[in-house]
Amino acid sequence: MKTKSTIKLSEMEYGETGLIKEIEQDLKDQILGRGIRVGKKIRMDTKQPINGPVVITIEKSTTSLGINLARKITVEVKDDDTPDGPS
Repeated sequence: MKTKSTIKLSEMEYGETGLIKEIEQDLKDQILGRGIRVGKKIRMDTKQPINGPVVITIEKSTTSLGINLARKITVEVKDDDTPDGPS
């Protein structure tokens, strides 16, 4: 069975999808032009090591964000709570 939880965008795994639930106020205007807003579906494409940027897809657009910006975005993801992981 899958349950929902909220995590920071910076904590998402490769290929994981979620729904943007919250964006810190000081970041909203800065990323609005990239189509990043509450309620949008998002997918984590890649994360660079050692606090590098993340690459995400929102709808049909791909963009990158610095890790500090990604930490200011809260995403709702589905968790698989079966002992063996996803089926």
